[in-house]
Amino acid sequence: MSMLTLNDITVRFEPKGKPPVLALDDVSLTVANDTFSVIVGPSGCGKSTLLRLVAGLEVPTAGRMELDGQPISGPSADRGMVFQSYTLFPWLTVRQNIMFGPQLKKLPKSECEDIADDLIRAVHLTGFENSYPKELSGGMRQRVALARALANDPRILLMDEPFGALDSQTRQLMQELLLDVWQSRRKTVLFITHDIDEAIFLGDEVHVMTARPGKIKQSLAIDIPRPRGITTLTSPEFMAYKKTILSLMHDESIRADTPEPVLA
Repeated sequence: MSMLTLNDITVRFEPKGKPPVLALDDVSLTVANDTFSVIVGPSGCGKSTLLRLVAGLEVPTAGRMELDGQPISGPSADRGMVFQSYTLFPWLTVRQNIMFGPQLKKLPKSECEDIADDLIRAVHLTGFENSYPKELSGGMRQRVALARALANDPRILLMDEPFGALDSQTRQLMQELLLDVWQSRRKTVLFITHDIDEAIFLGDEVHVMTARPGKIKQSLAIDIPRPRGITTLTSPEFMAYKKTILSLMHDESIRADTPEPVLA
Protein backbone atom coordinates (compact mmCIF):
# COMPACT_ATOMS: atom_id res chain seq x y z
CA MET A 1 0.00 0.00 0.00
CA SER A 2 1.31 3.45 -0.87
CA MET A 3 2.09 5.56 2.14
CA LEU A 4 2.56 9.08 0.73
CA THR A 5 0.58 10.38 -2.24
CA LEU A 6 0.70 13.80 -3.86
CA ASN A 7 -1.97 14.50 -6.46
CA ASP A 8 -1.87 17.45 -8.86
CA ILE A 9 0.06 19.72 -6.48
CA THR A 10 0.41 23.33 -7.60
CA VAL A 11 2.10 26.15 -5.67
CA ARG A 12 1.80 29.74 -6.81
CA PHE A 13 3.45 32.49 -4.77
CA GLU A 14 2.05 36.01 -5.00
CA PRO A 15 4.46 38.32 -3.13
CA LYS A 16 3.10 41.78 -2.49
CA GLY A 17 4.23 44.27 -5.12
CA LYS A 18 5.97 41.62 -7.22
CA PRO A 19 4.92 39.38 -10.13
CA PRO A 20 3.45 36.02 -9.09
CA VAL A 21 5.69 32.96 -9.30
CA LEU A 22 4.52 29.48 -10.27
CA ALA A 23 6.84 27.27 -8.19
CA LEU A 24 5.23 23.85 -8.68
CA ASP A 25 2.83 22.87 -11.44
CA ASP A 26 0.63 19.78 -11.30
CA VAL A 27 3.06 17.54 -9.39
CA SER A 28 1.93 13.98 -8.67
CA LEU A 29 4.13 11.58 -6.72
CA THR A 30 3.71 8.29 -4.91
CA VAL A 31 6.13 7.07 -2.23
CA ALA A 32 5.61 3.48 -1.13
CA ASN A 33 6.08 2.26 2.42
CA ASP A 34 9.69 1.65 3.56
CA THR A 35 11.25 2.99 0.37
CA PHE A 36 14.10 5.49 0.07
CA SER A 37 12.87 8.03 -2.48
CA VAL A 38 15.09 10.85 -3.75
CA ILE A 39 14.11 14.01 -5.58
CA VAL A 40 16.79 15.70 -7.69
CA GLY A 41 16.54 18.75 -9.89
CA PRO A 42 18.15 22.06 -10.87
CA SER A 43 18.47 24.93 -8.43
CA GLY A 44 15.19 26.75 -7.88
CA CYS A 45 12.98 23.97 -9.26
CA GLY A 46 10.87 23.71 -6.09
CA LYS A 47 12.44 20.64 -4.46
CA SER A 48 12.54 22.17 -0.99
CA THR A 49 9.08 23.69 -1.43
CA LEU A 50 7.74 20.21 -2.18
CA LEU A 51 9.34 18.80 0.95
CA ARG A 52 7.99 21.64 3.09
CA LEU A 53 4.51 20.88 1.76
CA VAL A 54 4.82 17.26 2.90
CA ALA A 55 6.12 18.47 6.26
CA GLY A 56 3.01 20.63 6.62
CA LEU A 57 5.07 23.83 6.77
CA GLU A 58 3.45 25.24 3.64
CA VAL A 59 0.06 24.86 1.96
CA PRO A 60 -0.41 24.08 -1.75
CA THR A 61 -2.41 26.40 -3.97
CA ALA A 62 -4.13 23.36 -5.44
CA GLY A 63 -3.97 19.59 -5.16
CA ARG A 64 -4.19 16.96 -2.45
CA MET A 65 -1.59 15.34 -0.18
CA GLU A 66 -2.19 12.24 1.94
CA LEU A 67 -0.14 10.20 4.38
CA ASP A 68 -1.56 6.76 5.14
CA GLY A 69 -4.81 7.87 3.54
CA GLN A 70 -5.18 10.94 5.78
CA PRO A 71 -4.92 14.50 4.40
CA ILE A 72 -1.79 16.43 5.34
CA SER A 73 -2.98 19.65 6.90
CA GLY A 74 -0.07 20.78 9.07
CA PRO A 75 3.08 19.68 10.92
CA SER A 76 2.97 16.44 12.88
CA ALA A 77 5.33 14.13 14.75
CA ASP A 78 4.60 11.43 12.16
CA ARG A 79 6.87 13.39 9.79
CA GLY A 80 10.44 13.88 10.96
CA MET A 81 12.44 16.68 9.29
CA VAL A 82 16.20 17.04 8.85
CA PHE A 83 17.39 20.32 7.33
CA GLN A 84 20.73 21.28 5.79
CA SER A 85 21.34 23.55 8.80
CA TYR A 86 21.64 21.57 12.00
CA THR A 87 18.78 23.27 13.93
CA LEU A 88 19.96 21.83 17.24
CA PHE A 89 19.29 23.49 20.57
CA PRO A 90 22.73 24.88 21.50
CA TRP A 91 21.94 24.89 25.23
CA LEU A 92 21.17 21.15 25.26
CA THR A 93 23.63 18.26 25.17
CA VAL A 94 23.58 15.57 22.49
CA ARG A 95 21.49 13.33 24.74
CA GLN A 96 19.11 16.13 25.72
CA ASN A 97 18.59 17.17 22.09
CA ILE A 98 17.63 13.62 21.15
CA MET A 99 15.33 13.25 24.16
CA PHE A 100 13.52 16.52 23.41
CA GLY A 101 10.80 15.04 21.15
CA PRO A 102 9.95 12.05 23.34
CA GLN A 103 9.79 14.36 26.36
CA LEU A 104 7.31 16.61 24.53
CA LYS A 105 5.16 13.50 24.01
CA LYS A 106 5.35 13.04 27.81
CA LEU A 107 6.88 9.59 27.60
CA PRO A 108 8.31 8.22 30.86
CA LYS A 109 11.81 9.49 31.63
CA SER A 110 13.30 6.00 31.47
CA GLU A 111 11.80 5.45 28.01
CA CYS A 112 13.15 8.79 26.77
CA GLU A 113 16.59 7.83 28.04
CA ASP A 114 16.42 4.41 26.39
CA ILE A 115 15.42 5.97 23.05
CA ALA A 116 18.30 8.45 23.24
CA ASP A 117 20.85 5.81 24.21
CA ASP A 118 19.75 3.51 21.37
CA LEU A 119 20.02 6.28 18.78
CA ILE A 120 23.35 7.54 20.11
CA ARG A 121 24.75 4.07 19.44
CA ALA A 122 23.05 3.90 16.03
CA VAL A 123 24.62 7.17 14.79
CA HIS A 124 28.02 6.40 16.35
CA LEU A 125 28.09 9.15 18.96
CA THR A 126 28.91 7.03 21.99
CA GLY A 127 31.23 9.06 24.21
CA PHE A 128 29.73 12.39 23.10
CA GLU A 129 26.42 12.09 24.97
CA ASN A 130 27.15 15.07 27.20
CA SER A 131 28.76 17.29 24.56
CA TYR A 132 27.08 20.48 23.35
CA PRO A 133 26.58 21.22 19.64
CA LYS A 134 29.37 23.83 19.57
CA GLU A 135 31.80 21.10 20.63
CA LEU A 136 30.97 18.85 17.66
CA SER A 137 32.07 18.76 14.03
CA GLY A 138 29.56 19.43 11.25
CA GLY A 139 29.13 15.75 10.51
CA MET A 140 28.56 14.94 14.17
CA ARG A 141 25.96 17.70 14.49
CA GLN A 142 24.08 16.28 11.53
CA ARG A 143 24.17 12.84 13.16
CA VAL A 144 22.52 14.38 16.21
CA ALA A 145 19.90 16.01 13.96
CA LEU A 146 19.19 12.63 12.34
CA ALA A 147 18.88 10.92 15.71
CA ARG A 148 16.59 13.66 17.02
CA ALA A 149 14.30 13.26 13.99
CA LEU A 150 14.18 9.49 14.50
CA ALA A 151 13.50 9.78 18.23
CA ASN A 152 9.80 10.45 17.59
CA ASP A 153 9.56 7.25 15.50
CA PRO A 154 8.08 9.13 12.51
CA ARG A 155 6.17 7.37 9.75
CA ILE A 156 8.30 9.19 7.16
CA LEU A 157 11.67 10.95 7.37
CA LEU A 158 11.99 14.13 5.30
CA MET A 159 15.54 15.26 4.50
CA ASP A 160 16.31 18.56 2.76
CA GLU A 161 19.88 18.41 1.40
CA PRO A 162 21.13 17.39 4.87
CA PHE A 163 24.72 16.79 3.76
CA GLY A 164 25.06 19.78 1.43
CA ALA A 165 27.30 21.76 3.80
CA LEU A 166 29.72 18.90 4.49
CA ASP A 167 33.06 18.23 2.81
CA SER A 168 33.09 15.39 0.28
CA GLN A 169 34.72 12.80 2.54
CA THR A 170 32.40 13.48 5.49
CA ARG A 171 29.44 13.54 3.11
CA GLN A 172 30.24 10.05 1.82
CA LEU A 173 30.59 8.72 5.36
CA MET A 174 27.25 10.30 6.32
CA GLN A 175 25.57 8.72 3.31
CA GLU A 176 26.85 5.30 4.34
CA LEU A 177 25.75 5.89 7.94
CA LEU A 178 22.30 6.97 6.82
CA LEU A 179 21.89 3.81 4.74
CA ASP A 180 22.98 1.67 7.71
CA VAL A 181 20.40 3.35 9.95
CA TRP A 182 17.70 3.17 7.28
CA GLN A 183 18.30 -0.51 6.55
CA SER A 184 18.17 -1.43 10.25
CA ARG A 185 15.04 0.65 11.00
CA ARG A 186 13.28 0.60 7.61
CA LYS A 187 11.86 4.08 7.68
CA THR A 188 10.25 5.61 4.62
CA VAL A 189 12.53 8.44 3.45
CA LEU A 190 11.91 11.36 1.09
CA PHE A 191 15.30 12.93 0.42
CA ILE A 192 16.07 16.14 -1.49
CA THR A 193 19.42 16.72 -3.19
CA HIS A 194 21.01 18.43 -6.17
CA ASP A 195 23.83 15.85 -6.21
CA ILE A 196 23.28 13.09 -8.78
CA ASP A 197 25.82 10.69 -7.26
CA GLU A 198 24.15 11.05 -3.87
CA ALA A 199 20.71 10.46 -5.35
CA ILE A 200 21.72 7.21 -7.05
CA PHE A 201 23.80 5.94 -4.12
CA LEU A 202 20.98 6.39 -1.61
CA GLY A 203 17.77 5.86 -3.52
CA ASP A 204 15.44 3.01 -4.33
CA GLU A 205 13.95 5.48 -6.78
CA VAL A 206 15.03 8.86 -8.11
CA HIS A 207 12.51 11.46 -9.28
CA VAL A 208 14.00 14.06 -11.63
CA MET A 209 12.31 17.46 -11.57
CA THR A 210 12.09 20.04 -14.32
CA ALA A 211 13.22 23.62 -14.01
CA ARG A 212 10.64 25.98 -12.49
CA PRO A 213 7.75 25.57 -12.54
CA GLY A 214 8.74 22.24 -11.04
CA LYS A 215 7.19 19.03 -12.33
CA ILE A 216 8.28 15.40 -12.15
CA LYS A 217 10.07 14.90 -15.48
CA GLN A 218 10.90 11.23 -15.00
CA SER A 219 11.08 8.64 -12.21
CA LEU A 220 13.71 5.91 -12.26
CA ALA A 221 13.85 2.74 -10.17
CA ILE A 222 17.46 2.24 -9.02
CA ASP A 223 18.16 -1.47 -9.42
CA ILE A 224 21.52 -1.60 -7.62
CA PRO A 225 21.90 -4.27 -4.92
CA ARG A 226 22.09 -3.33 -1.26
CA PRO A 227 24.05 -2.91 0.91
CA ARG A 228 25.90 -0.27 -1.08
CA GLY A 229 29.42 0.94 -0.38
CA ILE A 230 32.20 3.00 -1.89
CA THR A 231 32.71 0.53 -4.76
CA THR A 232 29.10 1.12 -5.84
CA LEU A 233 30.14 4.57 -7.10
CA THR A 234 32.31 3.09 -9.85
CA SER A 235 30.14 0.13 -10.86
CA PRO A 236 28.83 -0.08 -14.46
CA GLU A 237 25.23 0.04 -13.19
CA PHE A 238 25.90 3.22 -11.22
CA MET A 239 27.57 4.92 -14.18
CA ALA A 240 24.68 3.99 -16.48
CA TYR A 241 22.13 5.61 -14.12
CA LYS A 242 24.37 8.66 -13.78
CA LYS A 243 24.56 9.07 -17.55
CA THR A 244 20.77 8.88 -17.83
CA ILE A 245 20.12 11.40 -15.05
CA LEU A 246 22.83 13.77 -16.29
CA SER A 247 21.11 13.77 -19.66
CA LEU A 248 17.72 14.47 -18.09
CA MET A 249 19.18 17.25 -15.93
CA HIS A 250 21.21 18.98 -18.64
CA ASP A 251 18.33 20.61 -20.51
CA GLU A 252 16.58 21.50 -17.25
CA SER A 253 19.69 23.24 -15.92
CA ILE A 254 19.83 25.33 -19.10
CA ARG A 255 16.14 26.18 -18.72
CA ALA A 256 16.75 27.17 -15.08
CA ASP A 257 19.17 29.88 -16.29
CA THR A 258 16.73 31.23 -18.89
CA PRO A 259 14.53 34.16 -17.79
CA GLU A 260 10.87 33.21 -17.37
CA PRO A 261 7.90 35.11 -18.76
CA VAL A 262 6.03 37.16 -16.19
CA LEU A 263 2.72 35.61 -15.15
CA ALA A 264 -0.43 37.61 -15.66
